[in-house]
Amino acid sequence: MPIGETLAQARHQAGLSLAQVSKRTRIRETIIRKIEADDFSECGGDFYTRGHIRAIAKAVGTDPEPLIEDYDTDHRATGPIATVSLDELLATSAPQRHRPDLPGAWARVTAASAPVARKASAGAGAVRGRMASGRRPRWRTARWAVFVCLALVVVALGFAALHVLAGPPAAAPSAAGKHAAAGHNGGRGQPGPAAKSSHRAAPSPAAKASHTAAPSPAQPQPAQSLAPVQATAFGPNGGDNPQLAHLVLGGGRSAGWHTDWYNSARFGNLYPGTGLLLKMGRTVTITGAQIDLGGATGASLQLRVGDTPTMAGLQPVAHASGASGVVRLSPASPARGRYVLVWFTRLPTDSSGTFQASVHGLALQGHG
Repeated sequence: MPIGETLAQARHQAGLSLAQVSKRTRIRETIIRKIEADDFSECGGDFYTRGHIRAIAKAVGTDPEPLIEDYDTDHRATGPIATVSLDELLATSAPQRHRPDLPGAWARVTAASAPVARKASAGAGAVRGRMASGRRPRWRTARWAVFVCLALVVVALGFAALHVLAGPPAAAPSAAGKHAAAGHNGGRGQPGPAAKSSHRAAPSPAAKASHTAAPSPAQPQPAQSLAPVQATAFGPNGGDNPQLAHLVLGGGRSAGWHTDWYNSARFGNLYPGTGLLLKMGRTVTITGAQIDLGGATGASLQLRVGDTPTMAGLQPVAHASGASGVVRLSPASPARGRYVLVWFTRLPTDSSGTFQASVHGLALQGHG
C-alpha cells in the first residue's frame, strides 16, 4: 500500500482531521495533504521528507519505520551524495584509530602531517595551561598563537599532498642506457650497431592474420508490444462496471472503461481500491505500460504483475500519484507474470465534483 494511503487510513481510524495533525506535528496542512497523495515535491528533499513521514505517523498512531523504508526504496534521490541518509552519516562519522579503507595517498598525507598537528595541539595546550594558571589571560596573543598553529597545519598538509601526488622521482638513466644512446648517435647521426640490434622486428603478415577480433557484447533485446487476451474488472464484489472492461483492448482511444461514482477519492471509505485485470495467456516480461486516463486529475494507481489473479499473487512493480492524461509506468526491473493489474488506490475529481477514474486505452511493452 502506498505511503500516503497508509497515513491517510491511519488518520481516519484515529478520528483526526488535517488541521489536528498539522497542529500536533507543526507541518502545514497543504504538505500533509500532498504527502497523503504520495506527492513529496514540497517537502524540501529526502531528509525533510523522512522527518515529515515520521512525525505524521507518530501523530496518527502508526509505525513510521516501514514507511521510511518504502520511501527510500521508491522515492529516494539518486547520486553519490543521496545514497546515504543523515542517520547513516552520523553512524559512520565517529572517530576511529585505524582506517584501513582510506586510500594510500591520503593515508600518507595524514602520516606526513601528524608531527605538525601534534606540535600545533601542544602549542594550543600550552596557551590553555597559561590561562588556567591564574595569570592574566592575553587574549590577543592566544588568538594569534592558535591562528599561526592552524596556518602551519594547513601549509604542512599542502606540501605533504603535493609530495604524495607528485610520485617518486624519475630514475636516472643507467650506464647501459647511456651506452646504448651513445651507440645510437655514433657516426654522424647514423644509429650504431647496438641500437640497430635493439630494434624490434616488425610482425609478419602471418602473425597479423593470427589475431582474432574480440566478440562483441550481446545487444539487449528490444521491447515489443504485448497484447492481452482478456480484460476483466477486478475488485470487491467483482469490480466496477465489468461489462465495459473489454473496451480497453480495442487499440487506440475509445470510450473505454470507467469506475463507479464515489463521494470521495478513497472510494467513500468502502473499498481499498478497484481496477482492471489483464490476462496475457502466457508468461511474459513487462518493461513498461502506457495508460490513457483522460482529462481528470489526481488519480493514484499501481501496476502489479504476477502468476495468479489475486492481490497476494500480483506484486506492485510501478506506481503513479496525482496522475492524469497518458501515464507511462516503468518497473525498476523487468517483471514476469501471466497477469497484469491496473489498480486504482485514489480516484480523481471530475467536473461535477464527484470521483471517478477512466481508462480509455492501454498498451503494454516487454518480451513474450
